[in-house]
Amino acid sequence: MVEEKFLHVDGHKIRYLESGSSKNTLLLIHGLGASAERWSSVIPIFSDQYRVIVPDLIGFGQSDKPTIDYTVNFFVDFLEKFIAILEINHPIIVGSSLGGQISAEYASLHSQKIKMLVLVSPSGIMKQSTPALDGYIMAAMYPNKISAKNAFELMEGSGKHVEERIISEFIERMRLPNAKLAFMSTILGLKNSKSITSKLELISIPTLLIWGTDDPVIPIIHANGFTSSIQNCIFYEMNGCGHTPYVQDPEAFSSKVLEFLATN
Repeated sequence: MVEEKFLHVDGHKIRYLESGSSKNTLLLIHGLGASAERWSSVIPIFSDQYRVIVPDLIGFGQSDKPTIDYTVNFFVDFLEKFIAILEINHPIIVGSSLGGQISAEYASLHSQKIKMLVLVSPSGIMKQSTPALDGYIMAAMYPNKISAKNAFELMEGSGKHVEERIISEFIERMRLPNAKLAFMSTILGLKNSKSITSKLELISIPTLLIWGTDDPVIPIIHANGFTSSIQNCIFYEMNGCGHTPYVQDPEAFSSKVLEFLATN
C-alpha cells in the first residue's frame, strides 16, 4: 500500500508518498518538473524490502511553490530539513536528474548521515542545453498535449510509446499556480551554479551511478565526470534507455539497485 502524507518544512506544505515497513529507508528524489509519481513503477518493488519515502520536492508536484529563488543550495537545505523532520536515520538516497544533483550535493556535505547513494543521469556537470531539454522547457512553459507529448518522446530516447498518463499528469502539474515560476527559477539556479565536480570528491559512501545509453537530455558522456570524482563509485549503463530508466525498464533498474544495496 502506498500512503499519501503531508508535513511542513519552514511553514510550506510538502506532500510525500510512503510505502513499506522496514527499518531501512529508501528515499527517492525526482527530477525537474516531476513529482513523486515518477517513481510509481519501482515503489512496489522497493517497498518489499525497504521503507520507501518519495517527496514532491518543494516547488513541484502537490507541494507548495513559494515565490523564492530555487537554487541548488535551497533544495539541499530543503532535503536536509525533510530528512530531519521525519527523523530518518542513515537513509539510502536515490536521486534522478535534478534530484541526482541535489542528492550528490547533500551527500558531499553529510556522507556520515547516509548509508548509500544511487544517482540516475544526474545534472550538475553538463552546462549546455540539448534539444530534448529545450523541448521539455518549452512543454513546461506551454503545457499542452502536443508540446508535452513531443518533450516526453524526445526524453524517452528509444522511440517507444509514452504513456498517456505521464503526459496528462505533467500538463496538470505545470498548470498549477506558481508551477512555471518554480520550474524556470530552478533552470536559472542550475545555470548559475558551479560545476559539482569538486564536491563529488567529498562523497565517501558506496555510490551507484546509472545512466541510460540513449539519454538525450543529459547524454551519457557526462557520466565520466561523476565516476572519476566519486571515490567509491560503480557505473552501470542501461542499454536502450533514455533519461528515466526506472520508468522505461523498472524491473531491470530495480534489480540492479537492489543488487548494489545487498552487496554494500
